[in-house]
Amino acid sequence: MTENEKLALQERIIEALKTVYDPEIPVNIYDLGLIYRIELMDDGRAEVDMTLTAPNCPAADFIMEDVRMRVEGITGITSATINLVFEPEWDKDMMSEEAKLELGFM
Repeated sequence: MTENEKLALQERIIEALKTVYDPEIPVNIYDLGLIYRIELMDDGRAEVDMTLTAPNCPAADFIMEDVRMRVEGITGITSATINLVFEPEWDKDMMSEEAKLELGFM
């Protein structure tokens, strides 16, 4: 896989992640700053490190499965591994400007 192909796939992954929402927050997980890392392997495997707004989030399993299914649904992705991480700890400063505006933090 060339670097250009990887960049195009990464853009499609980001677009897909922007369709995943925490059921309690009206902003997608990408703009919330919950995605820490997206790595693509040459064989089409994707690895995503993500966090949650709170470690005891009741929707954690649902959100992670939604992320996995949406990433694996992208043509060119052979499999997706979703890693739940809590370092660094998430805070509202990780949100995009649009998310802060939507949630009234600006």
